[in-house]
Amino acid sequence: MSRQFLVIGVGRFGSAIASTLFDFGQEVVAIDQDEEALESVMHSVTHAAVVDATDDEALTKLGLRDFDTVIVAIGDNLEASILATVAAKAAGARYVISKADRRMTARILASVGADEVVRPEHDMGFRLARQLASPNEVAALELGPEHSIVEVETRDRLCGTLENLELPSRFGVNVIAVHRSDDIIVGPGADFEIREGDRIVVIGRNENFDALRDHVAG
Repeated sequence: MSRQFLVIGVGRFGSAIASTLFDFGQEVVAIDQDEEALESVMHSVTHAAVVDATDDEALTKLGLRDFDTVIVAIGDNLEASILATVAAKAAGARYVISKADRRMTARILASVGADEVVRPEHDMGFRLARQLASPNEVAALELGPEHSIVEVETRDRLCGTLENLELPSRFGVNVIAVHRSDDIIVGPGADFEIREGDRIVVIGRNENFDALRDHVAG
């Protein structure tokens, strides 16, 4: 079942979001004040329209209550981004994601009503740095600003039963699954034995993963 998205601003970030959502079979409406900019995504979205996103009345006419998510992708114009975020919430948007280029901008957008704020360059840089610093880490899923689910290769530094490894007390993380070859064991018990080459899926606070990474890396 497809969902409905409104993308405000079709710069590099906005057009990438809009076209990717559309490729995944979602209904996407893209709006921008720049008609030329809209031409580049015209055939990659469900509908495109020239609209001033800072105009409450114009957004209300779009029927924002009908969209599952509104993405304010302006980013490079703080005033326009703030006004569009406020206007989207005032027009009845259920969930608004706003793009920010600085930490202070992110705080301002959150304070004026954005349900979620993303900083694409910062977030991508953070993920790349973490990947380079921890090559043994296979994958990570952030659960808000403080917690993550991380998949880590155990190597020979983290073998034994979960009871003896004492990961919650030593590192503040809990194992929720284990990848072994082509199998996945969900919710392993205390007597489950971790072997070299296994990949453990752990959940915990972001600040606790450094000690675990250091231990696995030796």
